[in-house]
Amino acid sequence: MTAPASTPLTPYATLLGFTRYVDRNGPTKATFVGGLRKQRASRSGFNPHGQFVKALKADIAFHTGGTHLTGVVDVVKPRWRPLYQALVPGATAWLHSLGEPSAVDLAQTRDALAMLGDLPVKINPHFGVRHADGRAEAIRLHFDETPPSEEAVLATLHLMARHMDAVLPHAEPVLVDVRRGQAHHMPTDAKPDQIERWLAGEAAAFRAIWSTAA
Repeated sequence: MTAPASTPLTPYATLLGFTRYVDRNGPTKATFVGGLRKQRASRSGFNPHGQFVKALKADIAFHTGGTHLTGVVDVVKPRWRPLYQALVPGATAWLHSLGEPSAVDLAQTRDALAMLGDLPVKINPHFGVRHADGRAEAIRLHFDETPPSEEAVLATLHLMARHMDAVLPHAEPVLVDVRRGQAHHMPTDAKPDQIERWLAGEAAAFRAIWSTAA
């Protein structure tokens, strides 16, 4: 009896995966997409930042100004402690940049599914913040050792803005470079139509590479 043929994996990307892809050049794009496809096939992948994000959200929700961030370093598994120690100072600086802790509240965001041509991209901010003056921001965190490139910033913020009605209505997308405590906003001179065409081309190439890697 012959084994049934395996179902082809549909091309798919998370916001993080897609923005890391557009940040690459030449052959490294194909290598990266091949790695994503293998990870998807094996259902592997682990997020080491989970407890960190919970601590940051707790500091916003309870207006504690960084005490949860400081405390999480002592309770995380020892193997992740150096990572958390590297992240806490910048995250605390960003937290303080929001102003008086009591004037900022945590806001619930929802995930959305963006279609770039035929490529589904999961739009998943980490959380939202709501300021006392009514302004809201949907926050995506950047944890890498290197700062986000201009391309990664534009792609992330554009895709979040494109689906903000579903993510957090009337909010502004913000990409926070955690290690440096820096918040990136959409440039005032950004041209959404040009960004959309660029990302559509990147998505088409992503799909083609994914199929080739099968």
